[in-house]
Amino acid sequence: MADLKGRILAGKILVQPQAAEEKTASGIIIPDSAKEKPLQGVVALVGADKKDEPMEIAVGDVVFYGKYAGTELNIDGVDYLLLSQTDVLYIN
Repeated sequence: MADLKGRILAGKILVQPQAAEEKTASGIIIPDSAKEKPLQGVVALVGADKKDEPMEIAVGDVVFYGKYAGTELNIDGVDYLLLSQTDVLYIN
């Protein structure tokens, strides 16, 4: 994971999405046009606690989020997703 120098606002997390599957279980290669958007990733940055909502996610956690959640960002050539802590469905 890149060494990020910036910071994010309270209640937000920056996630590096995991790569989409290249093949099906039976070995069929999935073309780029048919790939699903990844729904999980590794947390790269965590904002501070909000006044009424403590931050429950830590850097390095693997999180699952909704299909249309967050804002896509490209920082130093790496794709990230900026999410609110409330957009996270599951922490692994």
